[in-house]
Amino acid sequence: MSYTQVLQEVKQKQIAPVYLLYGTESYFIQTITKYLSEAVLEGENQNLSIYDLEETPIQEVITDTETYPFFGGKKMICAHNPSFLKAKSDKQPFEHDLESVIQYLNQPVDYSVIVFIAPYEKLDERKKITKAFKQHSTVVECNPIRDHELRNWIKYLADSMQITIEDDAYDMLESELSTDLHQVKNELTKLALHVGQNGVVTKELAENLISHTEISSSLRLVDAVIDRNLHKTISIYKDLEKMKEEPIGLIALLAFQFRSILHVKLLNQKGYSQSQMQKRIGVHPYVIKMAGQRERKFSIERLESIIDKLTEADAAIKQGKMQKELAFELLLHELTK
Repeated sequence: MSYTQVLQEVKQKQIAPVYLLYGTESYFIQTITKYLSEAVLEGENQNLSIYDLEETPIQEVITDTETYPFFGGKKMICAHNPSFLKAKSDKQPFEHDLESVIQYLNQPVDYSVIVFIAPYEKLDERKKITKAFKQHSTVVECNPIRDHELRNWIKYLADSMQITIEDDAYDMLESELSTDLHQVKNELTKLALHVGQNGVVTKELAENLISHTEISSSLRLVDAVIDRNLHKTISIYKDLEKMKEEPIGLIALLAFQFRSILHVKLLNQKGYSQSQMQKRIGVHPYVIKMAGQRERKFSIERLESIIDKLTEADAAIKQGKMQKELAFELLLHELTK
């Protein structure tokens, strides 16, 4: 079952007796666990038990699950690290009685909800215990989202925060944010606090407020070079210096951007579509889109000249001919002439 399906059911108080959350995306696992806790316990945290199955045998956890709650109401049990679901189980100083789990899965009690949290990318589908979970529990895959899913998740989280994001701001956010949903949520929360409920996030606002990555900063450097704005290029460089970015790395990022622009320009002249370019060059679709917008402002000769200057600056630094910060500032002067 998908994350969104399970979350919708939990919010509607449709609670299953047993859940298995597996995968490496902690945002999904933490969010489902949070909503389950609110729905099951209703603020009565004395009925919550948390176990680490690397330290506690599973049969003890099952015994606790079957024991009627001392304080009344419902119990919730979280059992972390069920390595017996992996292809190669971790060695423990005790044995897990997996038959007790299978028996419980067949006949769970109605006053407890048990959540198994398996932070593993895959489960061993061949094992009897895994098959039992698949058959008798709610299994939720919680692995990281893919690049092409990022825009939909930005929209989903923005809608949940009751803010609107303008179209051109989406493009910028896709380039800035990774598929780490904790990071996406944190950055959108920052924007939501600034614009308030029903507020609108513009591209300019997003650029000013969100934490910039090296890739996005290199795109801003490219734009400053296109505008031949030396003051802006130096300002962006100084910001990157504060982020501990090295000139060698910045030259590599600029070279990547300008090579992408040159590739797109050459392929554009041959009539390639954006999707064909993306397959040919093998970069993120956003990089292709941005390169397509930028290539119109350059001739092939100008792009080749810029790439040559980047190569020369890189060689001068690596061969010790020039101090790296000075070499990079001189490069920026050259590129904006």
